[in-house]
Amino acid sequence: MIAITNLSYYLGDRALYDGASLHIKPKQKIGLIGLNGTGKSTLLRMINGEFQPDGGNISKAGDCTIGFLNQDLLSYQSDDSILSVAMQAFERQNILQTQIDKILHDMEHNYTDALVDKLAKVQDEFEALDGYSVQSKAEAILEGLGFSTTDLHQPLRLFSGGWRMRVMLAKLLLQKPSLLMLDEPTNHLDLPSIQWVEKYVQTYEGAVIVVSHDRQFLDNTIDTTVEVSGGKLNYYAGNYSYYLEEKEERNEIQRGAYENQQAKIRQTERFIERFKAKATKSRQVQSRVKALDRMDVVDQVVDENAKVHFRFQFTTQPGRHVFQLEDASKSYGEKVILDGTNISMERGDKIALIGANGRGKSTVLRVVAGTEEIEGKRRLGHNVSFTFYAQHQLESLNIQHNLIEELKYANPTKTETELRTVLGCFLFTGDDVFKKIKVLSGGEKSRVALAKVLLSQANFLLLDEPTNHLDMQSVNILIQALQQYEGSYIVVSHDRYFVENIANKIWYIEDHEIKEYPGTYEEYETWVEERGLQSAVSEKVTVSSAPPQKNSQHPANAPKSNGKAPSNEDAQKIKKVQKQIEELESTINNLEIRKTETETKLSDPKIYNDPTMLTEVKRFYNDIKQKLEQSTEDWENLMLEVEELAGK
Repeated sequence: MIAITNLSYYLGDRALYDGASLHIKPKQKIGLIGLNGTGKSTLLRMINGEFQPDGGNISKAGDCTIGFLNQDLLSYQSDDSILSVAMQAFERQNILQTQIDKILHDMEHNYTDALVDKLAKVQDEFEALDGYSVQSKAEAILEGLGFSTTDLHQPLRLFSGGWRMRVMLAKLLLQKPSLLMLDEPTNHLDLPSIQWVEKYVQTYEGAVIVVSHDRQFLDNTIDTTVEVSGGKLNYYAGNYSYYLEEKEERNEIQRGAYENQQAKIRQTERFIERFKAKATKSRQVQSRVKALDRMDVVDQVVDENAKVHFRFQFTTQPGRHVFQLEDASKSYGEKVILDGTNISMERGDKIALIGANGRGKSTVLRVVAGTEEIEGKRRLGHNVSFTFYAQHQLESLNIQHNLIEELKYANPTKTETELRTVLGCFLFTGDDVFKKIKVLSGGEKSRVALAKVLLSQANFLLLDEPTNHLDMQSVNILIQALQQYEGSYIVVSHDRYFVENIANKIWYIEDHEIKEYPGTYEEYETWVEERGLQSAVSEKVTVSSAPPQKNSQHPANAPKSNGKAPSNEDAQKIKKVQKQIEELESTINNLEIRKTETETKLSDPKIYNDPTMLTEVKRFYNDIKQKLEQSTEDWENLMLEVEELAGK
C-alpha cells in the first residue's frame, strides 16, 4: 500500500533518517516507537505529504487515502456543533442531503415529473451511500469518545483543546481512510475513551500507524512494532511486549558479535604493532591493515533502559495519618463533584486516582492541596509537607535559569554533583545541564519539573498527569523514582502501565464519593470485570458490599457495589475460564507471528548454504508448530467448557 525506500531527512547537520525503509501493508496495525526527538511525527508528516524527504522515496497506491490525527488539531475552532463538525466526514452524503432538501423545497411550489425523477435519482445515491444512518454513526462514535447526548449540539469553540481533538478523531474514524495515522491519540483521552478507541482500532478495516507512549494501548491495538533508532526503521513482527523480548534477543546477538569483533581487532592491532618494523613481515602487516580498513564495524549496543540510582529523601517523617476528608462536598453551580464523601490515607499509601474525565479528579487533587474551598473538613496529618505537580506549573519554571540553577532553587542544600546525578536520572547528561529552560521541549520541561518535585523533600506528593509528554524511557525513569520514594503520594493518570507499577491503592469517584480499592490496578480491573459479570449473570443473589480481598478482613473504605452478584460457582468458573481463553488467544497470536517469521526465513535461499542454521531453524519451526497445535486444541476445549457452563 505504501513503500518507503532509502528515506533520508536532515535537520541541519543532523540526520533524522538515513537510508530508512518500510513497507506498510493493508490492514496492518503499526506502533511507531522511539525516544522523543527521533523523528516519529516527522515521518508521519512525510507520509502525509506535508514534509518532503531529502532523499529516497515514499510511494503510495493510487487508491490509498490517509487520515492524520496530530497535535496541531488542538487549536482548531468552529461555531458549528461538534456533531456537524464530525459529520463533515461524509462529504458526498452532505452534498446529496442538501440537494434533497432543495428539491423537496422546490416541489412545495412547483411539483413536476422532472423534479420527482431528480429526487428519486438523488435519493437512490444517498441510500446507496447509507446516508440515512450517517448521523447515528457520528453520534455513536462521539458518545464512545466521552461526549454526552446534550454535548453533541454545542458549538465546538466551547470545548477545550483536548475535547476538540476528540471531535477531530471522530471525524477521521468516520472517514475510514485506508491508512489512519494517530499521533499520541491517548494524550487527551480518559480511561473509558482509551479503552473504546482500543476496541475500534482492533477492528478497523484499514491500516493504522500509532505513535504512542502508552505501552498497554500499543499492546492491545498493534500487530507490528517499528522502532525509530539511529536513523533507521527497525521492524518487529509483533506488539510492544513482543518487541521488548525480540529486541533483547537481537541485542544479545549484537553484543556477542561486537565483543568477538573487538577481540579480533585487538589481536590484529597487536600483530601490526609487533611486526610493523620487520621487513620480512611487511606483506602480512599490510594485509591486516587493509583487512581492518575493509571491516564492517559492529556497533556497540546502547542501553536505553536508564536506571535511577538516587535516594529521594525528606528530612521530616510524617505521622501515621497523612490526609483526611470528613463529610466533604464540592460543587460548581449545579455540577456536583463531591457530596458528603469521607476518605483518608495513611503513611506509605501510594494512590492512583482514576476515572473518566469530568468526574473531578483534578478538583480532588486541588481539594487535597487546599486550593479549592469545600464544605466539610479537610485535615493534613502531623508533620505532613506536600508539593503539587501539574502541567500548568511548567510555566512557573524560570526560563532564564539553566537546569542546575533551577534544581538548586528547589533544594539549595544539594551540591552540584548531587544535582547532576538527579539530572542524569532524568536523561540530562554532560553539557545538557547548562541548557537554559527556555530552549527545552515540552517533554524536557516536564522532566525538569518532576525532578524539582522529587528534590523538594516533601513527604507527600500530588501529581496530576505526570506522564504527559514523556516518552517511554522517561516514564520508566519516573516509575523507578516513585518506587524508590519513601513518602506517600496521590497520582492522577490514564496510563495503565504507569498506574499498575506505582500504586498500591486505587481511588475512584462514584456517586459523588471518593471510593477506595485496596489493591493494585490489575487487581482493581479484575474486580470491576467480575462485578460487571456478576451483575449480568444474575439479579437474584445479593453481593457483598466490598471487593474480594487477599484476607478475610474488609477495609472500612472498600468500595460499595450497587449491583447484585451470584453466589453460584458457575459464574466464577466462567470468569476463570474466560481469562484462560484470553491468555491462550494472546499465546496463539504470538506463536502464529513467530511461525510466519520462521517460514519467511525458510523461504530464503541463503539459509540452505548454512546446514547448521538450516537445522536450527527447522527445529525451531517444528517446535512452534507443535506448540501452536497444542494451544489451539486447549483453546477449543476451554470454549466448549464455557458453553457447557453457560448452558446450565
